[in-house]
Amino acid sequence: MLNNRYFSIITLLIAILLIAPAVSGSEELKVVCTTSVLMDPITTIGGDNVEAISIADPTICPHLQSDIIPNRIQLNKDFITSANMFVAYSATNDKQYVMPSVDDFMKANYNRTIDWMMATEPSSWNTPTTSKQLAEKVKGWLEDKDSVNKTYYEQRYGDRIKALDAIEPTASEKEQLNKTKVIVMVWQQEPVQKWLGMDVVNIFAPEFYMNGSKTPDKVVDDINANPDRYKDVAYIIENMQSGELAKGIEEALHDKGIDAKRVIFTNFPGSLNGTATMADVLNYNKQLVLH
Repeated sequence: MLNNRYFSIITLLIAILLIAPAVSGSEELKVVCTTSVLMDPITTIGGDNVEAISIADPTICPHLQSDIIPNRIQLNKDFITSANMFVAYSATNDKQYVMPSVDDFMKANYNRTIDWMMATEPSSWNTPTTSKQLAEKVKGWLEDKDSVNKTYYEQRYGDRIKALDAIEPTASEKEQLNKTKVIVMVWQQEPVQKWLGMDVVNIFAPEFYMNGSKTPDKVVDDINANPDRYKDVAYIIENMQSGELAKGIEEALHDKGIDAKRVIFTNFPGSLNGTATMADVLNYNKQLVLH
């Protein structure tokens, strides 16, 4: 009888030990991201351990989404209220437009205060270098939340770095790009100039930038006053999320007999078919100015 009792106890302990890893292992992380810029590395590095949403629509700049963001929050309210991680970028769009909307929703409806995880560096994300820096930040967040799966995140982070390395311009592409003159929307100036190495003749921007001194009409005025400066311009590069600003610039160049082509770069993963990741986004942009 005693032996049977001991046997039963031992059997129960073995069963508990066998079950314990499944019970004590980390649960799936549910992550609310302000934009797809963060959702991309969160899901790419997080893999099967992560489920994530982006609050802002990737096709439009967040500062133009005052009517859209509250609706997207309502559509995703069940996910948001059950999320265990909230991530944001320390930039104007997130801090002034996306984060306050989520904060207000959670405070008003559930009296909850969100503890945001903030990416303060890098200051931008649209080059391979800065995208790698952001990926490293994201990897650290995931490892802090779920240290059990650190090796898994390390491996997927490594795959992401390889994907970004793979879209670097080849030697022949660099030679072509370095000789290409462009006019570029200011939000795309860094990748165009520092990554692709193109020759930026001038920039254009919305009215609020530099006190309106770089609006498209100011660039048109400069084209009319100094046409020789622009005679070899091959592309006018727009930024998709800012709307079409440069049609007048293209027309002014054509009026001067300069056969420049207007192309539209994107800044956010998921904004177009085939741009699920930042590597896809950057490669898409690069290909537009290689043809």
